Amino acid sequence: MRLQESGEMYLETILILSEKKGFVRAIDVGEYMGFSKPSVSRAIGLLRNGGYVEVGDGGGLSLTGAGREVAEKIYERHQYLTKMLMAMGVDEETASEDACRMEHVISDESFQAIKRYFNF
Repeated sequence: MRLQESGEMYLETILILSEKKGFVRAIDVGEYMGFSKPSVSRAIGLLRNGGYVEVGDGGGLSLTGAGREVAEKIYERHQYLTKMLMAMGVDEETASEDACRMEHVISDESFQAIKRYFNF
């Protein structure tokens, strides 16, 4: 299953929240992303069916191996692209917003070239 940008963003959010809080619930994801409970429930259901997320007995969300792999890839891109844009003089807020859009469409080849070029 090829993830849409929104699915990647949900996985990235679960990763970020799990590193900050440990225990992540759907409501936490919704609050972080600014989405309604029905939207989050639908997305989590799709991610669960796709094998990216598991829901525990207490309602806690955790990433599967496949989910963690995607989330870490997207999060790395976000961090790296934000740093790259800031190094070129873009303010932090704009850099982060632009990186969020770029991280989902850039090819692996181009991203690796950027990493080699900037070598942060």
